[in-house]
Amino acid sequence: MRWWSVANFVSNAGTWMQLTVQNLLVLQITGSAAATGLSLSVQAAPGLLMGVAGGAVVDRWPRKLTAAVSQALLGLVAFTTAFLVATDRLNLGALMALAAVTGLIATVDGPACALLGNDLVRTEDVPSAIGVGSLVHNAGRLAGAGLAGLTVAFLGTASAYAANGLSFLFVTAVIPFLRPVREQTRPEPAGEPTGEPAGRAGDTRMTVREGLAFFARRPRLVGLAVISGVSAVFGRNYGLTLAVLVTGPLAGGAGAFGTVSTVLAVGGIVGAVLGARLRRPSVRLVGVLAAAGGLLQVAAGLSPSLAVLLVLVLPMAVVESVSDTAGTTVLQTDPPPHLRGRVLGVWGSIRTVWSLAGPPALGLLMEVAGARGALVLGGLLIAAVVAAGHFAHRRRTPAPVPVPTTPAALAARPALGTAA
Repeated sequence: MRWWSVANFVSNAGTWMQLTVQNLLVLQITGSAAATGLSLSVQAAPGLLMGVAGGAVVDRWPRKLTAAVSQALLGLVAFTTAFLVATDRLNLGALMALAAVTGLIATVDGPACALLGNDLVRTEDVPSAIGVGSLVHNAGRLAGAGLAGLTVAFLGTASAYAANGLSFLFVTAVIPFLRPVREQTRPEPAGEPTGEPAGRAGDTRMTVREGLAFFARRPRLVGLAVISGVSAVFGRNYGLTLAVLVTGPLAGGAGAFGTVSTVLAVGGIVGAVLGARLRRPSVRLVGVLAAAGGLLQVAAGLSPSLAVLLVLVLPMAVVESVSDTAGTTVLQTDPPPHLRGRVLGVWGSIRTVWSLAGPPALGLLMEVAGARGALVLGGLLIAAVVAAGHFAHRRRTPAPVPVPTTPAALAARPALGTAA
């Protein structure tokens, strides 16, 4: 697990180095902000269309092999992009094709790497492993964003892509040496004779349907999706809402927003450490944290000064990080082992929907209500959805029937098998 954490830190740092310069590269090539948004949509589209199928692949094939191959392929895409940038051959068509290929590989790589990390620890330690993963992600984000500027300044834009490619190869090299605590059992799909290849189109469609059906039949997973979706659309786009709030009503500049972003990152790390201590997280805990985050967001929207905003931003980030860790733990441990890849695939498709819908919806809300209004209304909506879900759950849950325990009450009960 220590080696896996080191590998993920290197990979996250490389990924954030690339992401830091990617939008600037698209603008440099096309000169169009719309093209930048289109490239992000093209990369996200496979997750929407093929997420469940990617999860089915993870359930069918050995996890270590699947993760190693997907990481190597992502490294190949990064090196190809670096070569095209260095030789000045990267055009809009090639850029869109590479973005689509990256998104397609990610539909397999995401669930494979997430579940491989869980395989390295005992079942009771999975929440801690997920918390460590969140901590590594936030630390890699800080390191990658900082290294990107130095790398591009001294070595050029292509170097950020090359560094990301090397980070993927490092993960690929580490995977063969990992020793899972337990081997995952993957029973033969129903109706498939033993010894036949497990890759036929009909069986793949069947497994995809199994993942969708399991997700739809689990109220706790549906509730988790609703809470996470509303929070993601109206409460997690701080890069947009807080940027407008700081530079607008609070009259700050880019430096002030940089300070806010740093505090958010620090809060994310603190929250990851706290989340790693969770033993049995639940959807109810995720809802409580989401509601608390929404109320903190309301207070942030009403902040009279930058100093007050900074005081509120830290607990907002902490609550968000703990909530993410709790939700991820529920998502990755609730399904049976042979369905977890497909459930994560369903989740990936759902997450793609709200990641594509969130910024436009929030932008429209800010146009109508302003940055303060968007933060206040969004926070109140999150809290209201959580409260409504709580009361709906209480109404559906039947009250427990008291069992008589006194001798007189037991004597009054009808004998087993007689009519009452």
